[in-house]
Amino acid sequence: MSKYRTRLPQLTSRVFLTDGGIETTIIFDEGIDLIDFAAFPLVSEEVGQEILQRYFDRYAEIAVRDGLGIVLETPTWRANPDWAARQRYGSTELVTINRKSVELLLDVRRRFETPEVPVVISGCIGPRGDGYKPDTLMSTSEAKAYHAAQIRTFAESEADLVTAITMTYVEEAIGIAEAAKSSGIPVVISFTVETDGRLPTAQELGAAIIAVDEATDGYPAYYMVNCAHPSHLLLALDSNEPWHDRLRGLRANASKLSHDELDEAEELDRGNPKELAADYAYMYGKLPALTVLGGCCGTTHEHVRAISEMLHKLAGS
Repeated sequence: MSKYRTRLPQLTSRVFLTDGGIETTIIFDEGIDLIDFAAFPLVSEEVGQEILQRYFDRYAEIAVRDGLGIVLETPTWRANPDWAARQRYGSTELVTINRKSVELLLDVRRRFETPEVPVVISGCIGPRGDGYKPDTLMSTSEAKAYHAAQIRTFAESEADLVTAITMTYVEEAIGIAEAAKSSGIPVVISFTVETDGRLPTAQELGAAIIAVDEATDGYPAYYMVNCAHPSHLLLALDSNEPWHDRLRGLRANASKLSHDELDEAEELDRGNPKELAADYAYMYGKLPALTVLGGCCGTTHEHVRAISEMLHKLAGS
């Protein structure tokens, strides 16, 4: 059983890093074409495992260098039935993939974790539909049933929690939270927002967080925002609200482009690591509970290193 099952260390006031944009890193830096943006097939290949190990090691090395904790996500954002079926993976194969993904990160933990650098393993849950557009809408009960098997696999492993990444609408987020509750594993819900700070359904971020908390008796350990630039989140934070205390994590894109613009872009917009770190510094000062910081599309270990260096400067000021 996971030693963090009853108490997640990132719920303290100390800062934790995360990794960055795993899929964009593999595609643009490793030169591997990921069908449907799915990294999970690499887990079952020897060369793929080497690529993933190299990817995660870079982030763990930053955490060790700077004495920070780190939350690492399994490469399973697309490892759910619909997306996996497009690559001819069945339910039994998915169970194996999800388990091996945790084992891969357990190896990282064994090699890098110290009392000063806790390594938290999160089972990554992705949306059933598109990560930018809520084109496949489920009811809460449908979402719970759909994601239950993957969540149960993580709950039976040594993962510390599951994190639903790039959630575009409330019902799927609630269903995932309820499935995690049924399996007895902590869950984090990470919404994505458009350039106006709202979910792709046009719902306000705060309203979405409140809705999930009300429907699940506050079961999520905390909430995050991912796959959006920090500037996109600002409009959701124009006043101080109680739900801000539930927003603990940020995994931003390097680019300021909208989701539609990113979909149409022929080249990767890597932004500027130092500028992104400065944006994180502003968000860190604005959100009192913000302690889990990393990257999403277009970001690499260089962006996370810059963010970590920024945190050291803030701590010393």
